[in-house]
Amino acid sequence: MSRDLPPDFAAALAERDLRPVIFFEGAFASGPVRLWSGLGEIDWAGESWSGAGALLGLGSIEETSEVVAGGTSVSLSGIPPSLVQMAIAEARQGLPGRVWLGLLTPEGAIIADPVLAFAGRLDVPEITDDAETCRITISYESRLIDLNTPRSWRYTHESQQALHPGDLGFEYVSAIQDREVTWGRG
Repeated sequence: MSRDLPPDFAAALAERDLRPVIFFEGAFASGPVRLWSGLGEIDWAGESWSGAGALLGLGSIEETSEVVAGGTSVSLSGIPPSLVQMAIAEARQGLPGRVWLGLLTPEGAIIADPVLAFAGRLDVPEITDDAETCRITISYESRLIDLNTPRSWRYTHESQQALHPGDLGFEYVSAIQDREVTWGRG
């Protein structure tokens, strides 16, 4: 699958010495969490991103020309107890998460705009706590996974009333469902 890359980004990919970085933004009940794979704070897209360094991990992101519901995972290891508490209390299934791939100059500035590598919805957070380390892994699924979910809404008066009380657009649907309509005969 081809992408439209900004010219500066495409030129930086051709360089011999690449400095790739990952940006992650995940929505939680109390608000967004923004992390990047470097150290310290960095500003991009009008937001401040906290550095997670080597503690930030990313699962594989597959890109195909087929319509497939893929997913990925974002993990943090060696994290403070406050983040563990947030993952337990504030992770809500279905909230959005995005991952960008960016490149840095030798001075640490971001080259052009990072490229969106994945966008999906939070599926399941998993916390692994053992004697040596604590790791949070959050799985994200593509929005295409919704195509597998059956819809409970029907073209009936009752469904329409649940969505838009007082709307009479489907009032006579049940009365005409078994009616034979003669059309075009003289």
